[in-house]
Formats: sequence, structure tokens, C-alpha cells
Amino acid sequence: MNWIAVAGPWSSGDAGPETRAKRLRAMNEAAATLWDKGWTPVIGVNMALPVAEAAGGERLGEIMQPLSNALVERCDAILRIGGPSMGADAEVEIVRAKGGAVYYRPEDVPDLR
Repeated sequence: MNWIAVAGPWSSGDAGPETRAKRLRAMNEAAATLWDKGWTPVIGVNMALPVAEAAGGERLGEIMQPLSNALVERCDAILRIGGPSMGADAEVEIVRAKGGAVYYRPEDVPDLR
């Protein structure tokens, strides 16, 4: 199966808990759509949050982007959704630099089934 990252803003701007939850829900919904298309979708936030929580919440900044980037490095493609986000843009550049596909709408991601 081909792996695809879903990247979007999570904490960008003045994002409080409600905004972060809404943004993560949007990434997870996009991931569900990609799963239905035959992809293995991954989201860096979903991987990094439990690790940061276990390490101590104050370590979130130290863990979030490096762990997300490491996950994205293993992906064949990326779907970039949502608004401005330096972290999500960095993830796009990681995939682009290794020749992976970059998509901006779930409907543009090819069906692999």
C-alpha cells in the first residue's frame, strides 16, 4: 500500500483547544477519504501528540515537528489541506524534495483500488 500524509494547520495562528480539535478532525476526515481510495493515510499530529503527552506536555514543541517530519519522510505522497501552516508547508517540501506527489484536494488523489 502507498502511504500518504495528510498535512494541515493544527496549532497555527491563535489556535485554542477548539480550533485545534476542529483542524485535527478535518485531517482525520481527509484521511478516511484517502483510506477508502486504497491509501495508507498518516497524520503527524496523531503520531506526535501521544508521544508528547507521555513525555510531558511541556515537550510538545520539541517533539511535534521533528516526529511529524520523520513520518512524512516515509510517505509516497502528501495531501495539504487547510490554511496557513509553516509546519504543514515544511512537510510538503519534504515529500516534494524526494519526488513524491503533492495534492491539495482529496478528490485529486488517485484511487488505488
